[in-house]
Amino acid sequence: MAAPSERVFYRPRAKSLHHIADTADAVTDLAARLARHASIALDTEFLRERTYRAELCLIQVSAADDAVCVDPIAVSDLAALASPLTAAEVVKVMHASRQDLEVLLPAVGLVRPVFDTQIAAALAGFAAQIGYAELTRRLLGIELPKAHTRTDWSRRPLSPEQIEYAIDDVRHLVPLKLTLEEQLDKLGRLSWLAEELAQLADARALVTDPEEAWRRLKGLRRLDPSRQRLARALAAWRERRAMERNRPRGWILDDTALREMIVRVPRSLAALEAITEMPAGVVRHSGEELLACVVAANVPDPAPALDVRQRPDPAQSALVKKLGAVHQAVATELGISPEVLATRRDLERLAEGDTDIAALRGWRRAVLGEKLLSAS
Repeated sequence: MAAPSERVFYRPRAKSLHHIADTADAVTDLAARLARHASIALDTEFLRERTYRAELCLIQVSAADDAVCVDPIAVSDLAALASPLTAAEVVKVMHASRQDLEVLLPAVGLVRPVFDTQIAAALAGFAAQIGYAELTRRLLGIELPKAHTRTDWSRRPLSPEQIEYAIDDVRHLVPLKLTLEEQLDKLGRLSWLAEELAQLADARALVTDPEEAWRRLKGLRRLDPSRQRLARALAAWRERRAMERNRPRGWILDDTALREMIVRVPRSLAALEAITEMPAGVVRHSGEELLACVVAANVPDPAPALDVRQRPDPAQSALVKKLGAVHQAVATELGISPEVLATRRDLERLAEGDTDIAALRGWRRAVLGEKLLSAS
């Protein structure tokens, strides 16, 4: 199949005046204007390097010629924006929206419905994680400036140049939406897009449950069940503490120290202190709580010996290779990045007999999943 279509005949409207809504009245007036449109473009700027919860620094919105930056630092109550940003009849056009949706959730509620141009582009055959600037260049023929890519958006005042740069992040989203819809319609993939976008309407996916935090950890499947319980307990403890203190989880306990606890299963403060990667301050202030996680996990004493990693089963490796060939062939035929259809881990899980994978659900099952099942 041919590469995704690119077009360069789009000409943007004249740039708006530098406009920022930094009073309650201005935000209320903006919300009323946005509610009149069927589609609005939306983006955010935020910081989260030093906190668990992202600090919302700027909200950019655009509808037709009306492009505005909302200053959530100057206007802390954004309730007025909730109406257009959550209205079912107003489509919010965004790019790589998941983090923005997470950041906006406590401020205005669940933003929906969303048209994500990155998701749409991936289904049209562009790279799975294509950036907004690259997509704008390839589809609209517009080169976006990069002068403020490292701006600290929490600092005030913002310069007119910074505001204009921020507005550029939403100025071209609606034209991208129209172009991508046209391409996906020709490819017969609008139903695929509808399935993908429906997943963005689940608020549960935007909030971390401490009891599910262990899923971020790698290599748990090779551990004995008791160490898996310990990993879950430690990950949940770290997540709760990060939430309570509003600090990055790695500041509470980094992954290296957490993994060493899982491997060594310390049962005393002295054993905790013996872990090279364990900060002394963590032992001093939270050592007893960490040891309580070991007790709660009910790890036998002595802990089970760690399994030496076995060589891959030849038959299973051959099956993964066979599934990979099917996967690649389908991706090539569709002109789509293989990772959009399935991951290698999906193929490994299927080879192990696990059928609870994305490739066996929805539109992916029809185009790939059935072929994988036949090959397995």
